[in-house]
Amino acid sequence: MILTTLISLIAAAAFAIGAPLQPQQLDVISPTITSPNASDCWTLGSVQRVTWDTTKIPPAFTGNKGMLMLGYLTVYNDSTGRQQVSENLDYRNPLANNFTIGQGHWTGIIPYNIPPRDDYFVVLFGDRHAPFFCSPALLTISTVATALRVSKS
Repeated sequence: MILTTLISLIAAAAFAIGAPLQPQQLDVISPTITSPNASDCWTLGSVQRVTWDTTKIPPAFTGNKGMLMLGYLTVYNDSTGRQQVSENLDYRNPLANNFTIGQGHWTGIIPYNIPPRDDYFVVLFGDRHAPFFCSPALLTISTVATALRVSKS
């Protein structure tokens, strides 16, 4: 009896493991981030606005909650000598979260704990934390309100 039950369980497990997985369609949305621009310089503690084009977002997604993160690229060699790229996204400290994607903008205060750099980009995430779009422009964040933006083009 125990042997028959064990064989049945093994057969059921083998059948379940061998069952083909059904592919699922993923919807990818890439709204264009319209601001900030490459000439923008944000000062720590200042009120800033990020905007994106909502015309290509399907109605079913306009109510999704979003998240904004700052990132910057670094290139390094891993332990095998292969070149890798890191986006340096701080998932624990997003710039903003829990806003509605369909509104097309976010306005908020730039935190004081962001290290000043001249090569930030903005990433817009949707419900499942898959990036919608990264801003093509590099953004300066400075501690001084009179900072100048130096173009890297």
